[in-house]
Amino acid sequence: MKLAVIGAGAVGRSVVDLAGEYGHEVVAVADSSSAVVADGSDGRDAGVDSDAVVARKAERGIVGDDDPDDALAADYDALVEATPTTLGDAEPGFSHVRTALERDRHAVLANKGPVAERFGDLRALVADSAGDIRFEATVGGAIPAVSTVEDIEPGHVTAVRGVLNGTANFILTRMAAEGLDYDHVLAEAQDLGVAEADPSFDVDGTDAALKCVILANVLSFGAADDPDDAREFSLDDAAVEGIRDVPGSALRLAAEDGRTVRLIGEATEETVRVAPRLVPENGTLAVSGTQNIVQIETTHAGRLNISGRGAGGPETASAVLGDVGRLQ
Repeated sequence: MKLAVIGAGAVGRSVVDLAGEYGHEVVAVADSSSAVVADGSDGRDAGVDSDAVVARKAERGIVGDDDPDDALAADYDALVEATPTTLGDAEPGFSHVRTALERDRHAVLANKGPVAERFGDLRALVADSAGDIRFEATVGGAIPAVSTVEDIEPGHVTAVRGVLNGTANFILTRMAAEGLDYDHVLAEAQDLGVAEADPSFDVDGTDAALKCVILANVLSFGAADDPDDAREFSLDDAAVEGIRDVPGSALRLAAEDGRTVRLIGEATEETVRVAPRLVPENGTLAVSGTQNIVQIETTHAGRLNISGRGAGGPETASAVLGDVGRLQ
């Protein structure tokens, strides 16, 4: 497939870098201020120079000399939406996806905003388009959570829960292992690049909540006989509690009872909840460091567990490119 990649952060650059290995061709790349579009005037299929795009972004802070709108107007089969997640109206990501669908092109999202905040609007656009959307990368990085739920069929899934934020999990793991308090471990995580300078999105549970909202929408719309009867979830529907107020003493007391604390998100057709919870110290949900895990409760197949890297450029790009393959 011919791809237009919108967003040149870690995920976007990794998609550009890895697309060829998956048999796809990148014909346009855009960041917030620039773009590069392949010149197809000679009639040959020739994509952009991926190495040059990545190098130019690193050296000059731009991907090319074209306008970002040129990438949206390029001749592509699927648009990859990899701009930063925004809440509320989910712009500009939502408009990028709308442009693709209105041109009867596919869209693959790594950006959580449009899927979490405007899922019903996306489904309405898909209904009027020859294109489709995929969004595996919005939930668990390299973990195939969405596709597994779809394969089982959402009507046969009663709940999806798990550890869905690597930063929060790293902090809780270190607090438990070393007997340290939150502020100390947060500073360490920031020094290591595991936590952002402003860690609110991760430690307050927002990131995990968005992922659970997306899963709740998959369950709700997937199980409904009529999409008009499905309940649409957004971040406002989630009950969210982060880890800032988890004291080191709570982890020490939990360890004496063979348990530990993890930030657990859970989605059903009716609820979305994210909060620190006690889990068995050697249990399935007690993954360590930046690892993530998704636990799927089913009506006939029991409990399924999938763990792996929930973030990172190449890891998330692998989910994006897997989705591109599903659209072929």
